Amino acid sequence: MNSSLARGVSLVLAGFMAVLVTFYPPAVSHMGHGLISLVVWGISAGFVHGFGYVPDSRFWRVVFSPVPAWLLMGIGLVKVFYS
Repeated sequence: MNSSLARGVSLVLAGFMAVLVTFYPPAVSHMGHGLISLVVWGISAGFVHGFGYVPDSRFWRVVFSPVPAWLLMGIGLVKVFYS
């Protein structure tokens, strides 16, 4: 998961989602507060992984790893485009 391809995917997906949430809020307005909070967490984790930062603590490495980031951003994309 530390390959440049995985980091690129994280960075591009996080950037796309950040632009979507920031500049087109009606796309995410139908999501509840809890779900949008999780999607924003996924965006944050995507940026952390995409820029290559690796936290020292095991807890933060898990929180900001690409798998939860991709899952949360994917859930956000599904909710935006299919609901």
